[in-house]
Amino acid sequence: MKDNPSEKNILITGGAGFIGSHVIRLFVNKYPNYKIFNLDALTYAGNLENIKDIENAPNYHFLKADITDAKTIKTLFQKHQFDSVIHLAAESHVDRSISNPKIFVDTNVTGTLNLMEAALETWRGNFENKLFYHISTDEVYGTLGETGLFTETTSYAPNSPYSASKAASNHFVRAYGETYKLPYVISNCSNNYGPNQFPEKLIPLFINNIIENKDLPVYGDGKYTRDWLYVLDHAKAIDLIFHKGKNKSTYNVGGFNEWQNIDLIKLLCEIMDEKLNRSKGDSEALITFIKDRPGHDKRYAIDASKINEELGWEPSVTFEQGLLKTVDWYLQNPAWIEAVVSGNYQDYYKKQYL
Repeated sequence: MKDNPSEKNILITGGAGFIGSHVIRLFVNKYPNYKIFNLDALTYAGNLENIKDIENAPNYHFLKADITDAKTIKTLFQKHQFDSVIHLAAESHVDRSISNPKIFVDTNVTGTLNLMEAALETWRGNFENKLFYHISTDEVYGTLGETGLFTETTSYAPNSPYSASKAASNHFVRAYGETYKLPYVISNCSNNYGPNQFPEKLIPLFINNIIENKDLPVYGDGKYTRDWLYVLDHAKAIDLIFHKGKNKSTYNVGGFNEWQNIDLIKLLCEIMDEKLNRSKGDSEALITFIKDRPGHDKRYAIDASKINEELGWEPSVTFEQGLLKTVDWYLQNPAWIEAVVSGNYQDYYKKQYL
């Protein structure tokens, strides 16, 4: 966002979630003149304990609302006069999308439309210093063979209900930019990992399972390849794209590394054995191969050269460094894991805001 004023009213959706909490913290701490509004429905993956360290900051405001509620979203836009949106709210778990795809359409597609409609109505054609920033996934591109990388111009070929819903929302954002002149940027990121990630995702799930000596379920032969991105590096990329990204542009954000799932898991097992003072191989013995997931994409790999060349962004850690930081965080925060696993984290909103 070029020539942005020092004071802004920024709506960040999904700010109690995994990635959103790190983006919220970065913006609240780095830009004290910005008013940061965190809008979150606090569904199962929304956890306000993720950001309790900044909840009393004078420039931070929490709004409990659902982006699928068009009337409420329009009312909030009119009341707070948001001039920018960083849209992170989404249903994001592939397995859940297979069992209940409609929820993904409601949130990821209709919810995005509701936000853009409210922005258009509030901004009324005055788009100076306005921006709708939509954050998406590399899964919209489908799957790769053994070679090649996803670029910003790769054709969409989603293979799961989740990725289809994100591809649809991306198309709608571009369409609103072309049809209604809504200023926008889009970014597609690779697999995020790091502190505060809900333990349905691979890395925190396996860390917790190793601690508790539970099975480590691996789909198929485990030879699915993913590019991994440390969440704090992703938050920094979002900051750069928001402030310096070109209107109507798309940026791919990746970790510049690829790992087969089974190799990643074995590395994690080695780290956990060392951290827990267990014998080498103890954690790896927990690996259990299970039936493959329907429509499972074989390989994702991001070409992040555009954001590097245009905006100067690059990862600050290697995957090995980031994984060590992640393991240390989970081992140092057992109460956070216990609260999430037990469901007690959902009581935090009631204690703090009601």
